[in-house]
Amino acid sequence: MSGIHITDIEAAINFWRDKKPSPDGVTLAPEIRALAQVYALMVYHHEDVAAVKGFPVKAYDAWLTWYHSTPDTPCIAICSTSQGDPECKGCGRTFDEVQYWTEMSPADKRSTWRRIRIIGTSWRFNKYAERAAENAGARAAS
Repeated sequence: MSGIHITDIEAAINFWRDKKPSPDGVTLAPEIRALAQVYALMVYHHEDVAAVKGFPVKAYDAWLTWYHSTPDTPCIAICSTSQGDPECKGCGRTFDEVQYWTEMSPADKRSTWRRIRIIGTSWRFNKYAERAAENAGARAAS
């Protein structure tokens, strides 16, 4: 079952806070309010992941808008899975994640991103970190 991690909800809230700041320091934009309700429930219930199934529509739409502002793929165009590695040395994804990336849900993609960031051993995060940053900058400019 797909889920959205609490850190992604935090990032989405911050995205919306920048996009639609409170005019008086108290009033929240509808997107922030929707995400904050989910976030509060997760904190209250000590949950790290909220299931996509049953996620409130307004909160999911707000999260999805944030999601579309993030890089889609961790690929840095150095793929070792094509050479038979079970996990890519370039981006850290498994062979199946590389093969089925376009079919994965946004929540599954974010879960993969979270895992490879936590591990942090792929070239994307060390040897070729500058290349990954340049790619992200080029995408943001377009």
